[in-house]
Amino acid sequence: MIDAHAHLTDGKISADTDAVLQRAATAGVERILTCGEDVASSEAAIALAARYPSVRAAVGIHPHRASTCDDATLARLRELARRPGVVGIGEIGIDLSGRSAALAIQERAFAAQVGLAAELDLPVSIHVRDAGPSLRALLDGLPRARGHVHCFSEGPAEVAEWVRRGLSISFAGTVTYPKSDALRAAAAAVPLDRLLVETDAPYLAPQAHRGRLNEPALIAETYACIASVRGLTVPEVVGAVRSNAVALWGPRW
Repeated sequence: MIDAHAHLTDGKISADTDAVLQRAATAGVERILTCGEDVASSEAAIALAARYPSVRAAVGIHPHRASTCDDATLARLRELARRPGVVGIGEIGIDLSGRSAALAIQERAFAAQVGLAAELDLPVSIHVRDAGPSLRALLDGLPRARGHVHCFSEGPAEVAEWVRRGLSISFAGTVTYPKSDALRAAAAAVPLDRLLVETDAPYLAPQAHRGRLNEPALIAETYACIASVRGLTVPEVVGAVRSNAVALWGPRW
């Protein structure tokens, strides 16, 4: 199984990385993308990718930290993105939940990082919270991005809007929650060649583990849920996601 988006550098689980990755391997997780949220966590993600064969890294500035995305930071990200083990730019995006910087600051940081990804021919990992229409409008004025919308949180009607912009869609443990009917409908609607599955660890544990720290070893429940709503077997979904990951992240993956 592939975990298409996690935060292995988060302090909630980073003190136990060896055990976390051993449990992941035992559960059948073969590759994990750990994403940066700022320069320090991006550097830490690269260090993990260098240490563990199952880990790949993305480097980027999360919208919560968009105010730090100045010219010096972008120059550092450009340098980091060329390091071994780095396969993408992320986590980047727009968050209108009220926890992030002003929208104009987020938009500048996002646009600059999409430009960096285009310059380096790397895919992006996009964070979208309460911001689907505005982020799609912003994307339409930027260099065409490839990558994925992580932890998808919209409904089936929005799936085609992202897909026609060339993006894949990744589902986290939230798709397993009892009230997530719209998410399950979206998971059924995504073209199979645009589907990814993630944990967003250490957050959003799937329903059977809800309330505890999430980790890659718990991703099987999410795969099973998606397989069920699509009328496929788990191995069929695992195989499709594996192929999609290779197609998206390329030879570095």
